[in-house]
Amino acid sequence: MRLFESKKLIGLTAAVTLLTGVLTGCGSSNEVATNATDNNNTAAVTEVANENANDLLVTIRERGKLIIAMEGQWAPWTYHDESGNLVGFDTEVGQEIAKRLGVEAEFVEGEWDGLFTGLDGGRYDMIINGVEITDLRKEKYDFTTPYAYIRTALVVKNDNTEITSFEDLKGKKTSNSLGSTYADMAADLGAEVQNVDTLSETIDMVLSGRVDATLNAEVSFYDYLGEHPDAPIEIVALTDEASEVSIPLRKGDETASLREAVNAAISEMAADGTLTELSNKYFGRDITK
Repeated sequence: MRLFESKKLIGLTAAVTLLTGVLTGCGSSNEVATNATDNNNTAAVTEVANENANDLLVTIRERGKLIIAMEGQWAPWTYHDESGNLVGFDTEVGQEIAKRLGVEAEFVEGEWDGLFTGLDGGRYDMIINGVEITDLRKEKYDFTTPYAYIRTALVVKNDNTEITSFEDLKGKKTSNSLGSTYADMAADLGAEVQNVDTLSETIDMVLSGRVDATLNAEVSFYDYLGEHPDAPIEIVALTDEASEVSIPLRKGDETASLREAVNAAISEMAADGTLTELSNKYFGRDITK
């Protein structure tokens, strides 16, 4: 009886040992599967986080501010009123876009060429400053839907009889902001371009005789003449076709969703009459169609 019991006990112990090993093995398998799932979930979350970090619209909404660059010295687009407040057509367009994105607008002012340097360096989210779309600019920036259309005007002192068309600029001196569409156009027409910072400086150089002419947006000259009705300058030529005014963004996937959101905001503003209202307020006419 003792021998039988001993063998029975040994057999039972072996069975328990085998069963424990099987159960332990099953537990290890489940743990490995669980760890693999956790790792996959972590990787997925990390991937989404990285995508969000590279999405400028997400960044803007997290910070609660849309950083917009503009000159602040180009009436009626963007300028300071008598109280020193930053106002203008582009200023209000920027505020309206920011509101429709669910954030506040933060404006940073600077000289024209510096605006693009800041955009390139990531200091600004966008430029809203009457920027015209050109083939050269499209190579470097992505543009939103146009929100305004303007013609370029050629302005001279009213006693100038030598310049009556754009072709007459060859060999003449003009003044414009460095890197602006107007400076490039004058140079292409054969003029010697003197660089200045503001429209007022440009016109002062024409009036003083330091340059022969200047180019700028038609509506900007009308606004200047409205403020200075006795200024001895006149528009002698206008481009036949209007240029498209848009908002430049850095190229790449980083700004793709932001561009879509801004395009949607511009479409809404056009449909509900906001753009027309702002245009009439600052230009006395609708330049948004």
